[in-house]
Amino acid sequence: MVRSIYITSAEGHTGKSTIALGVLESLRHSVGRVGVFRPIARSTVERDYVLELLLERVTTELSYEDAIGVTYEDVHVDAEAALAEIVHRFRAVEARFDAVVILGSDYTDVGSPTELGYNARIAANLGAPVLLVLGGRVGQGFGERLGQADPRSPEDVQHLAELAFTELRAEHVSVLAVITNRADADRLDDIVEAVAEVAPVERGGDRPPVWAIPEDEFLVAPSIRSIVEATGASLIAGDETLLGREALDVVVAGMSMDNVLPRLVEGAVVVVPGDRTEVLLAVLMANASGTFPSIAGIVLNGGFDLPEPIERLLAGLRSPLPIVRTGLDTYDTVVRITHARGRLAADSPRKYDTALALFERHVDASALLGRLDVTRHDVVTPLMFEYDLIARARSADKHIVLPEGDDDRILRAAATLLSRGVARLTILGEPFEVRSRAIELGLDLSAAEVVSPFDDVLRFRFATEYAQLRAHKGITVDQASDTVTDPSYFGTMMVHLGLADGMVSGAAHTTAHTIRPAFEIIKTTPGVSVVSSVFLMALADRVLVYGDCAVIPDPTAEQLADIAVSSARTADQFGIEPRVAMLSYSTGDSGAGADVDKVRAATALVRERAPQLAVAGPIQYDAAADAAVGAAKMPGSDVAGRATVFVFPDLNTGNNTYKAVQRSAGAVAIGPVLQGLRKPINDLSRGATVDDIVNTVAITAIQAALA
Repeated sequence: MVRSIYITSAEGHTGKSTIALGVLESLRHSVGRVGVFRPIARSTVERDYVLELLLERVTTELSYEDAIGVTYEDVHVDAEAALAEIVHRFRAVEARFDAVVILGSDYTDVGSPTELGYNARIAANLGAPVLLVLGGRVGQGFGERLGQADPRSPEDVQHLAELAFTELRAEHVSVLAVITNRADADRLDDIVEAVAEVAPVERGGDRPPVWAIPEDEFLVAPSIRSIVEATGASLIAGDETLLGREALDVVVAGMSMDNVLPRLVEGAVVVVPGDRTEVLLAVLMANASGTFPSIAGIVLNGGFDLPEPIERLLAGLRSPLPIVRTGLDTYDTVVRITHARGRLAADSPRKYDTALALFERHVDASALLGRLDVTRHDVVTPLMFEYDLIARARSADKHIVLPEGDDDRILRAAATLLSRGVARLTILGEPFEVRSRAIELGLDLSAAEVVSPFDDVLRFRFATEYAQLRAHKGITVDQASDTVTDPSYFGTMMVHLGLADGMVSGAAHTTAHTIRPAFEIIKTTPGVSVVSSVFLMALADRVLVYGDCAVIPDPTAEQLADIAVSSARTADQFGIEPRVAMLSYSTGDSGAGADVDKVRAATALVRERAPQLAVAGPIQYDAAADAAVGAAKMPGSDVAGRATVFVFPDLNTGNNTYKAVQRSAGAVAIGPVLQGLRKPINDLSRGATVDDIVNTVAITAIQAALA
């Protein structure tokens, strides 16, 4: 049965897209196929950036054109015909999905007082209950930060809610839930209570749940890129990738530099007249000095060309700070900046993380989906699996060390992990450099501990411990003092001494560099002779475990048995029932040879060491994965055709197979996940994405909780 939810509001600029994102994320981690639909397009001129953001998160292919009903113009020409077209186009989307998030109109472009009523009519005709979003503030845009908007009192929000409920009742729409967004953070409970008092009684005799999400200044702040668009500016210096940083305030530098500098504030965009080059240079130097607040960018107004010596000086400074130029005068520049809107768009990972974290923290998603009568799907998609990883890691509340603080991917992943509450983090690197780079990237790492691997106190402690551990190799404290400043050794020593629960590294280092310290310091779990690895292969409908694909080139029969037992244990840790296939080029007794004999011997050892484990081997991949082939080649086996853990005979086979499946079947390969160590240390691919790092940290936290 298809379940749909219609998200609408009583006015514009309520941050409805934040709610839509949270609902979509909650749904797609619970059901198989989730779609989105926009009954009325935001604009006929440019693409709807909110819809594009949501379409990136759907679980099945859905085109932008298919996800839109009609335009505002269509509604104005003939509202009834537009409604019929909306219903027709929605039914086509509905037929393809298990659940659909419907995002109502925005009260922008051509909004009107009757817009909520029309949204209610749409919801009624689509048969979708309404999630009503109320605005917690009066005003709109970035100008709110300049005193142009005030938070609504609980009484004001209650009055707004009563008006909205009247409109919805008139169209006989069921209210699923109510969320006051961008509410006064100091009065959340009062606002919830006030709205709950006037919430309508639904057919079951109960009132819809009410939640409130506080205002977050970062979400309403425009990016420097948005400011560039609003002012018609162009980039003349600095790092283009930093245009994505949000501007949290505006400073107009229309005075001498000794008066401008004290007025700089963290995250501000500074407007400098294009002919005041001495002020431009002073602001640049202040930003680089570390003794003044870090700014987001500089807008030179007036359209003046910079003198050649100044351009040459800027080139030599190589400051990454974006400097843009507009032809507008100071007044028009500031007006356009203050009217620029903060967008929850696909190109702002920090805004995405912030919005999702706010939703998760303040809205009971399980209660919301329960009212929608959404039950968890039997199929496990990659998105569901990744969501479960994040949820389990959050519950584990573990402390993970990230040694590669000089890698932007690590910093971006750390910001996501912290905002989502996935783990507590220590980042290794020089604190000033790490935090300065994070600020340049627009990342909030304030909750992370940043530690230098040359910290004198820890260095001495680690060197003393490492020298004791490696005394049999003749290592002295002086030698150890140099060794432990290597970030991989430093991070491993933190784990060894309990200063962290696990470590994730390898984004900029080889696998050997990452795991060698673990071999020397952490060592293997009792009863396990080797450290090996698995990839968690998230296919379209299930998750499989592949091992070993990253560590041991040509395992012996004994090592292969260890890999199988460890892989089964890893599978069980992540909710995958272990059914182990010991892979070979022949099945059962059909083949002979040294390679097959090795797998046969390893299978016997697995049965001896773990008699409770379902294992089959030697077995070919098709017999292990396909029920029909398995029944023909190995009838009566409880593993053939149903295997969940695939143990490859050597690294060459395993590594090539996982990459072939990843690329050909579109599987999400999570790993490598190291196994067999007493404490969790995990390696990253040097091509790891931010999402890969986030998932690996979550896995490490879960392993630490189960260690």
